[in-house]
Parts: sequence; C-alpha cells; structure tokens
Amino acid sequence: MAADVPAVNIEDGPTPEVLVQLEQAFRAELAAAKEANDLDTVQGLRSRYFGPKGTVTLLLRAVGKLPGKDRREAGQNTNKVKKALEAELGTLLAALEAEAEERELRASRLDMTLPGRAAVPAGAIHPVNRIIREMTAIFHKMGFEVATGPEVEQDWYNFEALNFPPDHPARDMQDTFFVQPPDGKAMEKMVLRTHTSPVQIRSMEAQGAPIRIISPGRVYRHDSDATHSPMFHQIEGLWIDEGVSLAHLKGVLSSFINALFGEREMRLRPSFFPFVEPGVEVDMQCVFCDGAGCRLCKGTGWMEILGAGMVHPKVLENCNIDSERYTGFAFGLGVDRIAMLRWRFDELAHLFRSDVRVLSQI
Repeated sequence: MAADVPAVNIEDGPTPEVLVQLEQAFRAELAAAKEANDLDTVQGLRSRYFGPKGTVTLLLRAVGKLPGKDRREAGQNTNKVKKALEAELGTLLAALEAEAEERELRASRLDMTLPGRAAVPAGAIHPVNRIIREMTAIFHKMGFEVATGPEVEQDWYNFEALNFPPDHPARDMQDTFFVQPPDGKAMEKMVLRTHTSPVQIRSMEAQGAPIRIISPGRVYRHDSDATHSPMFHQIEGLWIDEGVSLAHLKGVLSSFINALFGEREMRLRPSFFPFVEPGVEVDMQCVFCDGAGCRLCKGTGWMEILGAGMVHPKVLENCNIDSERYTGFAFGLGVDRIAMLRWRFDELAHLFRSDVRVLSQI
C-alpha cells in the first residue's frame, strides 16, 4: 500500500471509525489509479476491496460477530459505504473500458466504419409457409378459425372416426406410416397422420356444433415421385351448422379460388371419400393455358385442385353431433400442389431442396 494511503484496521470490525478509514483509503487509491489511467490497476483495486478476501468483504463478515444490539446498525452502515464505493469504482471502470475498446478499434486493421462491399441478401418466407399464410388469410375472412392437432395420431382419429372401413387401402402399410413403440410393447395403434382430418374430429369432440375451422399442417404417406413427397402439407376445412348445403361448399371454394388465382371457372365432379357423402372432386380452369388446353392439363383445360363433400352422418355421430339437426361440408387441399400451381414449379422437390436459385425466383 502506498505511504499516503490511510491504513484500515479491520480487526476492530465495522465501527464508524473503521468505515471512515475505509472510505479514505479507498478514495486515495482510486485517485491514484485514475491518475495512472490503467485498467489493470483499477481491476486490482476492485479485487483488494471487494474480492473474496477483500477489505469490504471481511468487514461484512465481521458484522455477524458483533453483539445482537449492534449488528443491525453496523450492517446497514457497512452496506451503505460498500454501495457508494462500488458506484465510484464502477464509473471509473466503465470509462477506462470504453477507452480501451476505442484504442483497440483504432489499432485494428479493419475499419468498422467502412460500408459493406457487397449487399447482404435479405431473407424471405419459404414458399410453403407463404402460401399457407395467404390461404389462411382468405379463409379467415370467410369466418374460419385455425385449429391444430398432433402429427402422431391414434387410429381412431385418423381412420375409424372418419368412417374408414377396416379393409380400406389407406390402412395398408404401403400407404401409411405406422408407429411402433421403442420397447415393442403392445399399445394402441398409432400412425403418422395421413391427413389433417383428425384435427376436425378432435375439434368436433371438444367444441360440438356449430363449428367452422381450417386445419393446416404436415401429413405423411408412403409416396414419393416428381409430384409427391412422403411428407407434405395440407389445409382442410370444416363447416358444420344447421342448413349447411352443397351450395355453401361451392360458394366457399369458388371464393377461395378467385381470391388466390384470380377469376377462374370451377366445376365439381362426383367422387368417393369414406368421410363425406356425397363426395366431389373440384377442378379449376387451368392456370397455364386459361382453359385452352395444354400439356400440363392434358388438353382438358381443367386442373384438379382438391377433394370435398358433405360430412357423412356417421362421422357426425362419432363426434356426438346430431346428424338430424346439423349438416356440414369438409374439404382438403394439398398446400404443396397449390404452391406448384401458383408459382409454376414442374417438380415438387423444388420446394424442399432449399436451392436459393430456385426459391429466390418466387
């Protein structure tokens, strides 16, 4: 310790006299450190006073050895001095650290003030997420709410409640990913959901009728080629209420197609799905040739876009909804196929390869 720095007799404990000595000694050393303008000196000062064996730390420990009647006042006084000295030290440390950082930046070869030499490309929303947002916004304007559910699903929600018979081809291992428990023990049959329709069943069970929802999400099937992927995205819709008819379905889908693709003709063709009766396939005017006929629409002028139909009474009954009172429709769209049509991709895999050269064109 320098000769002009007052001594601190910490053996007497945190008496008022000792605390005065502490402040005088600290401020003398702090002034010397400030004059030296050396960061290491100031950090050493902090260690000597506030470190594990520092002067202030030892005085705080000594508070516990005082008689009970003196302990509270001594503790308060010591803490008050400690906070004041720490504040003074912190101010000097911050100033010296800022100066050191400034010197380091000035000495560096790299001039941080120079502008960048190349523009950094901005990120963008992935095409699949982008089309999901657009489709969700369109249906939201028509009063549909978003519902979600698990991707690993029980057989009941994925097949049984949706009126799939036990021998339906979709239940075959060649079409569906069945989940086997790690320990091999018997359990309720589980699958990676093959559509987002299970969300509709769960929503009807929980909410009952009336209900108007869409359920976007990932689904999984044994299928992989230029236009199919084992994992893809769907948006399915459901509207259950009194008096809902096929005309309502046609109106909703026509409004959706016109909002997403512009004014286009639409047609319904009879089809079969276990969970609807009647079922329909929905075609829209080809987006590539505007109905004139081309290679992509196979000369018909029409492109299949989704499947739909009136909800089967058995599905309503499975969800404890009165099929005599309520009717409704459901529809399902392949999001990835919609993206292909929207941005004219010739191969589904372009959406998932993360090739910036392709995605940046959208």
